[in-house]
Amino acid sequence: MIYPVYKVNTFTSDIFSGNPACVIPLKKWFSDDSLLKIAKDNAVPETAFFIDNGNDFDLRWFTPDIEIDLCGHATLATAHVLISILKHSSNRIRFKTCSGALIVSYVDDMYYLDFPSRKANAAILPKEIELALNIQPKQVFKSRDYMLVYDTQQEIENIEIDRFYFDQINLGYGGVIVTAKGDSVDFVSRFFTPQATILEDPVTGSAHCTLIPFWSSILMKQDLEAFQISKRGGYLICKDLSDRVIIAGKAQVQL
Repeated sequence: MIYPVYKVNTFTSDIFSGNPACVIPLKKWFSDDSLLKIAKDNAVPETAFFIDNGNDFDLRWFTPDIEIDLCGHATLATAHVLISILKHSSNRIRFKTCSGALIVSYVDDMYYLDFPSRKANAAILPKEIELALNIQPKQVFKSRDYMLVYDTQQEIENIEIDRFYFDQINLGYGGVIVTAKGDSVDFVSRFFTPQATILEDPVTGSAHCTLIPFWSSILMKQDLEAFQISKRGGYLICKDLSDRVIIAGKAQVQL
C-alpha cells in the first residue's frame, strides 16, 4: 500500500520559513521502529502519523531520533492537512495523544491549538548547559524543558551552542528554551535539543506551553504575540488560560 506524505510549513504563510513537518495518514500503526525509520528518512524536525478512528484522530509524533511526548507544529500541520487538503467536514479537530486530548480549531485562516499549560519552577542550570552557552542567562527555570531568561532580544539572537558540552547531557523529551522580551513582539525565543540530529528547532509549539504562562505573569496580560527567531523563524499568537494555553499560527503546504 502507498501512503501519501504531506510536507507542511507551520507558524508561517511562507513556504521558505516556519517549521516543516511531514504528515502521514495511516490505516493501522506500523511498528515503532518503522515509524522512527520513516521519520529519520523524512529528515524534518517532526513527522506526524495519524489514524482516523471515526470520532477523532489518534496522533503520534516522531523526531529523527525519538517519539516525542508533545509537538505543537506537527499537530498544526496535521490539522492543516485534514482541514485544508483532505477537506474534513469540521473546522474543529480532536486528537487523542499521549499528552491527552488536544483540540485544534480553524478560524479565519488561523489554526488555534488548545494545549496543556506547563508552568516552570526556578531551577539550577546544569554544568553541561552552562559550559555550552556563550552568553549566560539571568534566570533559570524548569518544566519539561529548561527555560533560560535573558535581558534582550539581541542576546537571544547572538546565542551560540557548543555541542561538545551540550551533548553531554540527556534531557529525554526535553530541550533548552532561551527567551527574552521582544523588540516588536511580547517575547522571543529559540529552542535547542542536546544529542539530537537537529540541534535547533525552527519553531517549537510545545515550548510555548511553558513560555506563555511565564510571560503572561511577567507582562500581566493574557494575550501575547511571540516570534521564534531561528533562521527560518515563526510567528505565534498566544493566550494564557491558566491550566491551558492557546497557540495559534498559519500553515503552508510545501510544494
